[in-house]
Amino acid sequence: MVRLGGHVANVGVHGKPAALHLEDLWIKDVTITTGLVDTYSTPLLLRMMAGGKLPAASAMVTHRFELGQMEETYDVFARASHTGALKVVLGGLTHDEVSVVG
Repeated sequence: MVRLGGHVANVGVHGKPAALHLEDLWIKDVTITTGLVDTYSTPLLLRMMAGGKLPAASAMVTHRFELGQMEETYDVFARASHTGALKVVLGGLTHDEVSVVG
């Protein structure tokens, strides 16, 4: 759903084709932007998450794995439509150990 004159951001990498029905959107004067995820803020976000200053992040984390479970972590995130993975954390919760896979 997007309102008249609204904006749609299509960000990230899709595992399958993602249809944007331009035949329905053109009449609504919609602005569409696309791009890959920019990771310049990842270190800051990881510090904030580890410090408990980003409560929304922990609400989005659906799976947590130990560092030794790296292959399983990537497998679960790669099959997100089947596993329900939204955000996957690999490692502990300290600043040096936290790594958000996706």
